[in-house]
Amino acid sequence: MRIVRGLGARLRRPCCLAVGVFDGVHKGHLSIISEALRRAEKSGSVPAVLTFDPHPDAVISAEGAPPLLTTTDEKLALFRCLGVRLVVVAPFDRALARIAAEEFVREVLVAKLRARCLVVGEGWRFGRGGEGTPALLREMAPQFGFSVDVVPSAVARRAKISSTRIRQLLLRGRVSPAQELLGRRYQVAGEVVQGSGLGRKLGYPTANIEVARAKLLPADGVYACLAGLRKRRPAMAYIGRRPTVAREGERRLEVHFGEAGRWLDLLGRALRVEFAARLRGEKKFFSTAALTAQAALTAQMARDWVRARKVLASLHAKGDVL
Repeated sequence: MRIVRGLGARLRRPCCLAVGVFDGVHKGHLSIISEALRRAEKSGSVPAVLTFDPHPDAVISAEGAPPLLTTTDEKLALFRCLGVRLVVVAPFDRALARIAAEEFVREVLVAKLRARCLVVGEGWRFGRGGEGTPALLREMAPQFGFSVDVVPSAVARRAKISSTRIRQLLLRGRVSPAQELLGRRYQVAGEVVQGSGLGRKLGYPTANIEVARAKLLPADGVYACLAGLRKRRPAMAYIGRRPTVAREGERRLEVHFGEAGRWLDLLGRALRVEFAARLRGEKKFFSTAALTAQAALTAQMARDWVRARKVLASLHAKGDVL
């Protein structure tokens, strides 16, 4: 898959272009990209995606960008798996935000990207102030010789699938319903960094993962998950600030692999975590004696690990690909 960063060069070959932010690359986005792939094969053009970095809301919204479901690198990896052959990553800045919709079509989509067909979602907006719409694309299509396909919003449980809806689920720890909308388990990846060693002292060694600040972490709590470098292993993830043993600090992601974790050399390597089910929320164990509180925490971790393995075994029995 070829990756073009920026809008400076003119593409050599005509393409069929799926256009969108595609944060999450969820089932609705998959419908748009799949249609672009189908159209490209039919027309003999290059199946391509145009996406943006950073998230446009980082530039045009007073609140800034929402926490990301997918970083740009994660999006690129997913596009590659789908069979996309070309991805254009456009830097979204104030200059691009101010460009008129008609100029964006004429100078970017047609002149530089050589779009033979465009595939967008029904809610897609572009150009200065969001003035560009799928209807405008259809009006301009005959003049510039491209076709337009507008893909209806995907629906699940009688509501539109959207990145906003998925974020709301994850921020409540509802990773299973989020999986239904994404079409895959929600994933977080990051480098394993040195921790305090407390988990090892308690008998539950963990890999401490440094996650990009822009990336969304699900709600605090304990999760059954799959994690690994390439081969995924049954694991248990903790997200939170360790209130029992530390003062309030930054949220962290820690992963425990059971006995197998004692022999895994993970420090400095990139670990991927797939969230399967939330086991419980954050919990603080109170005691006037620190050792008593830690003993209660150790007992809870033992119960959590037993339950995590049962949950993962149950999903496997139901045919979930683990």
